[in-house]
Amino acid sequence: MRDAATGAIARAVLYEGFVLYPYRPSALKNRQRWTFGGLAPRPAGAADADEAWSMQTQVLVVGGAAAIEVRVRFLQLMDGGGDWQQAIEREVPVPPVAVDALAARGHQERFCFRADAIVAGAVEIAAEPFGADVHRLTVAVHNLSEGDGRLQRMASTHTVLGVEGGSFVSLVDPPAGLADAAAACVNLGTWPVLVGPPGSADTVLSSPIVLPDHPEIAPESGGDLFDSSEIDEILTLRVLTLTDEEKAAAAACDPRVRDMLARVEAMSAAELMQLHGALRRTRRDVPAGARVRLRPRGRADAFDIALAGRIATVVAVEQDHEGRLLVGVAVDDDPGKDLGADGLPGHRFFFRLDEIEVLA
Repeated sequence: MRDAATGAIARAVLYEGFVLYPYRPSALKNRQRWTFGGLAPRPAGAADADEAWSMQTQVLVVGGAAAIEVRVRFLQLMDGGGDWQQAIEREVPVPPVAVDALAARGHQERFCFRADAIVAGAVEIAAEPFGADVHRLTVAVHNLSEGDGRLQRMASTHTVLGVEGGSFVSLVDPPAGLADAAAACVNLGTWPVLVGPPGSADTVLSSPIVLPDHPEIAPESGGDLFDSSEIDEILTLRVLTLTDEEKAAAAACDPRVRDMLARVEAMSAAELMQLHGALRRTRRDVPAGARVRLRPRGRADAFDIALAGRIATVVAVEQDHEGRLLVGVAVDDDPGKDLGADGLPGHRFFFRLDEIEVLA
């Protein structure tokens, strides 16, 4: 990894869903790994593909002389005896390639790899011009293992892309001049985001988990808990309710779980309270009281449709637990806006900064 923060995020992605509460092997949901981004072995025929055996990342690179470095990371499942699956980390580095030379060749460069004698795969890289000094980079990862058993799977597959002599373009928030090019990128089974210090654009993490640009591990988190779609506070409190027999069974199944149990049991009362989270308030360019027009982009629910184009007043700009800035507004013609208490409006709606238009 290019920096410790990127390594921490990549590790969190690698082990997200690796072991599920209550962590012991007798739990039915721990009889197999439930990590995101699993690639099954390639089937004999396309019609037989019940599960994904490949994933594709497409990103934009600025700088014709840029050199690209690709690393594929996954967990190789091992036979731990019985129904329990151990796993070891695998990282496949691909030799650096120059973007302009790659585009000039006009075809995919293919790099094959093998992990032990069980898992085999290939990485295909291609580049094509996509405007002045801009290329669209395509990186595909395939599981070419022979057989169809669980030990031939590539679990938690993701790629880390690095660039020298150029920069990546955010697909989450592209500059206006490259918005259409960014929208044309096709990503299959993966979600590429910029990682590293805010403002940097030399590393992309392409993972099966949706993340914002420049994701960070929350400072309140004490370490991996491995479960999927849970929060640290809930899982920590659940771990503390396990009996000694349950903890012993969980600790015996995997060293990662054993270390996690020891860390949770050693937490102080202050550390436990810290897991309750923190409200991070910030202001950036949109002060409270500003008049805005709402331009919802996600259209995720009926409110996005009903509120499009409406005029609202900014109440606050807040940051959620994932680090995203959200603008809280009261819609000017909302009949329920005056029903609140303590000076706050009765109805508040939250939008991203790119979903509001500040009015003069």
